[in-house]
Amino acid sequence: MIRRAALLLLASLLLIAGAGQAQAAGYRYWSFWDREGDRWVYATQGPSMARPSDGDVQGFRFAVSEDSSEAARPRGTADFKTICAKTPAQDGKKRVALVIDPGTKADAPQGETPPPARTACARVSPDATTAEALASVAKPLRYDTNALLCAISGYPEKGCGEQVASSRESTPAAKKDTSDGNTSDDGPSLGLLAGIGVVAVLGAAAIWQVRRRDQA
Repeated sequence: MIRRAALLLLASLLLIAGAGQAQAAGYRYWSFWDREGDRWVYATQGPSMARPSDGDVQGFRFAVSEDSSEAARPRGTADFKTICAKTPAQDGKKRVALVIDPGTKADAPQGETPPPARTACARVSPDATTAEALASVAKPLRYDTNALLCAISGYPEKGCGEQVASSRESTPAAKKDTSDGNTSDDGPSLGLLAGIGVVAVLGAAAIWQVRRRDQA
């Protein structure tokens, strides 16, 4: 009975560990961000729908991300006055500051090297979308048949939102770049650790009960 309980405990731990690794799969794509004060916020609209105002700062970051809450943020300068300092205001136009961050080599498709991150000040018509502002300063853009943004300034040359299936422990995407350019390793998820802890406690209790019955 004790051996059976131990085997059940081991099987449960393996199932939880496998589920945690499966959840770590992500997608390689250009994420879209709005700048609010001193922080980046994941955009709620796509660039072809968003219509920024004069003075707005928006960003794009290419990376492997599991979901929007874990997506890597654009790095570098994100101040409108700095980015648009050399682009004077013009009647009948609006200025939108853009931060374009192609990410790191770790997140690049095989055989490709990301170009340097850069900023640009787009001066466009008042009703222009973010996609139109981006096209004015970062051609060529590439989209898929579902209007998903696949490439900015030709990077990457191929691929579009493909899934990258790898465990959190081994994938380069596990190292998240923060807005100031530093990296950190998230390590095992809290949910995974909590699940393992619960199973371990339940398993130990089951083994104790079996031993108690055998001794009775």
